[in-house]
Amino acid sequence: MTSLRVFDLAALDRGEGIAELHEVCANVGFFYINNHGVDPALINATVAEMHAFFALPLADRMAIDLKKSTCHHGYEPMQAQRLEAGAPPDLKEGFYIGNEMDDSHPYMKAGYFNMGPNQWPAALPSFRPAMNAYFNTLIGTAGRLMTAMARSLGLPPDYFAHFCIDPMCVMRLLHYPPQPANPLPDEKGCGAHTDWGCLTLLWQDANGGLQVHSGGEWIDAPPIEGTYVVNIGDMFARWTNDLYRSTLHRVINLSGQERYSMPFFFEGSPGYPVSVLPGVVKPGEAPRYAPTTVSDHLTEMYRLTMI
Repeated sequence: MTSLRVFDLAALDRGEGIAELHEVCANVGFFYINNHGVDPALINATVAEMHAFFALPLADRMAIDLKKSTCHHGYEPMQAQRLEAGAPPDLKEGFYIGNEMDDSHPYMKAGYFNMGPNQWPAALPSFRPAMNAYFNTLIGTAGRLMTAMARSLGLPPDYFAHFCIDPMCVMRLLHYPPQPANPLPDEKGCGAHTDWGCLTLLWQDANGGLQVHSGGEWIDAPPIEGTYVVNIGDMFARWTNDLYRSTLHRVINLSGQERYSMPFFFEGSPGYPVSVLPGVVKPGEAPRYAPTTVSDHLTEMYRLTMI
């Protein structure tokens, strides 16, 4: 059981449940979607490739270490990231995938944040097409969510249409070992953090471990078959003058099994202006943030969180 709300995405497409979506975004910032239209066969094929990648010898994974990338795409070894200040490194390994592009792409020429070619495992020829097919499908799903988000803010359904043109996105494949029997203080799969960008769509396997900080306590966001977990990132909270919440979350894998997940970060068109949206500043309040752009916001978040 979960206390987080489950929304039918097809119903949101029809304009149903919009008031409830507004309430959830303003109070929790996390929810599930079902009836999202992503083919289960596509999900299963992508998950199978993820399992195959993390089963490769370490030397094969390290051959495409993200440190060899100019745009942070590639393999991230176990315990290479610390998302919670003061805590031990996260008990996970990952793989970063971004938009497919080369030096001729306009985003590369513009110098936008983390734009560049992906790295791919040579030992898995079916990995790249599977990941790109899934990646491109999730772009469409996120675009549908942005229409619902516009409605929830009292804006026209197509308000974010230009934001969704050629969006910058990042997908991570994540593998968590079981939580150690005797962990270090605060040691966990993924430290408490908020996401930087617009919206995150998370596929998680059956082993659970995701927790959301809500109402002053940590609540579980357990796997629900056929759903994605959706959460609001810092940029969308900024856009709404903090009317919508970017919420702390973490992972503690207590299942005793290997845990796998695939978060998809939808950030939007990198040059798109981000300033306070119409109608979100209450009488007597002022905008809390200066205008920026998608790319500049992400660049600043990266700078602030680097050790």
